[in-house]
Amino acid sequence: MKQTALLSLALILATGFTGTAVAAGDAEAGARLFSKTCGGCHSIGENARGGFGPQLNGIIGRPAGTTADYQYSEAMKNSGVVWTRDKLAAYIEAPKKVVSGTRMIFWGISDPEKIDNLLAYLETFQGQ
Repeated sequence: MKQTALLSLALILATGFTGTAVAAGDAEAGARLFSKTCGGCHSIGENARGGFGPQLNGIIGRPAGTTADYQYSEAMKNSGVVWTRDKLAAYIEAPKKVVSGTRMIFWGISDPEKIDNLLAYLETFQGQ
């Protein structure tokens, strides 16, 4: 038992555990990816507004289809989805699997690291 505890402690120290939570994703990399992949339709930040797609400020925790400055599809308005980090990750990966009938024309991103980076970037605009 004592040997197991010592081995566990050694493994924790060897992996660099600091005891603090680290957010998944690189927001800087997510900003670059957002600009190339999402920015043509969506806006985010201080002057964000709906255009070809809805603005994405404060997306996490928001019910789908509810911003006032965008005309959502009936599928999105009636989806019952609340945008959690996990739900957004699934949507970014395969939009039509999460909201069948969405008008969003996007094939999805299969790379989990890129999805985490996008989500880290989106999270920087939660207070707006």
